[in-house]
Amino acid sequence: MTQQDSDIIEGVSGRYWHALEDGRIQCDICPRECKLHDGQRGLCFVRARRGSEVVLTTYGRSSGFCIDPIEKKPLSHFLPGTPVLSFGTAGCNLTCKFCQNWDISKSREMDSLMDEAPPEAIAEAALRTNCRSVAYTYNDPVIFLEYAVDVAAACRARDIRNVAVSAGYIRSSARQEFYAAMDAVNVDLKAFTERFYKSLCSAELAAVLDTLRYIRHETDVWLEITTLLIPGENDSEAEIEALTQWVVEELGPDVPLHFTAFHPDYKMTDKSNTPPETVIRAWQIARKNGVRYPFTGNISHKETGSTYCHECGLRLIGRDWHELSEWRLTPDGGCTRCGTKCAGIFDASPGDWGRKRQPVRLKAFSRALADRTDKDNMVTVR
Repeated sequence: MTQQDSDIIEGVSGRYWHALEDGRIQCDICPRECKLHDGQRGLCFVRARRGSEVVLTTYGRSSGFCIDPIEKKPLSHFLPGTPVLSFGTAGCNLTCKFCQNWDISKSREMDSLMDEAPPEAIAEAALRTNCRSVAYTYNDPVIFLEYAVDVAAACRARDIRNVAVSAGYIRSSARQEFYAAMDAVNVDLKAFTERFYKSLCSAELAAVLDTLRYIRHETDVWLEITTLLIPGENDSEAEIEALTQWVVEELGPDVPLHFTAFHPDYKMTDKSNTPPETVIRAWQIARKNGVRYPFTGNISHKETGSTYCHECGLRLIGRDWHELSEWRLTPDGGCTRCGTKCAGIFDASPGDWGRKRQPVRLKAFSRALADRTDKDNMVTVR
């Protein structure tokens, strides 16, 4: 599936594509494998054919920046309580009818949406705002891989971590480079049936499961999973039983699993909000099936939003709607009662960012970076 673009295609050269015998070029970023004639864009809209190559048209441009709590990604066991600088671009390689960031992921007016955002300026903004990490979110970073990798390198040079929020719909040829640049990832496991993925996302479940296995068993990236429960679509007890059993059997019991509540949006405004009891029931099923760290989201419920020691049951991290309360972890991540280690990446003490969200304008940091570079390049003549 492709889209014809009558304008001149501008962008930076992509790294994942190959020429076909029939003259088209195949994009190899995701399992969709868009086959493009010159001037055509892939379904994601941001990867396009220009002459004899595929280019990324959104490199260096963003749909906006905001400092969020890391718990909003959601990541519960990765530097809890710390601020993360979040940004995205435009476009998406899935067609989810329930998309809750559709104004960004489905945008086709990129020139009006985008602020200039070179990698060094993003890293500088994170450093100067005391963010411990940068999150590639709002739309799927898989489709702007080359840009994300360059931003990640600039961040790591400043000791800033990198976080991806993704649907995990990426080909094996591209995923090694992408996940090597990340320190943590939350993957949207949208459902546990091929029917759901095909009818509501135009995608395939099997490819996402393969990505989850890869992240868990072949990388050092911290992994958490989120499933948005939609009434009548993926919220049956049988499906949640199957999903949670698969996570424990294939990925292990230590992968945090978030169940979040749906609200009507985009092309699914006919559905009702997910009742809190449905989300809590999913949490209970996950616990029963051996998931050590299940969580609920988009509802205010401290019991199911908190972290517990899987050995003695002590509440280790109290959490309610991105706000931390109790902290009962030793400096090395153990339970203060029994010493059992809690899986995750923790500081000796939690951050204190809380629930705040703070919009950020990148221009000031771009100017400051340019001024500093000019000074560094000055030569004194004697």
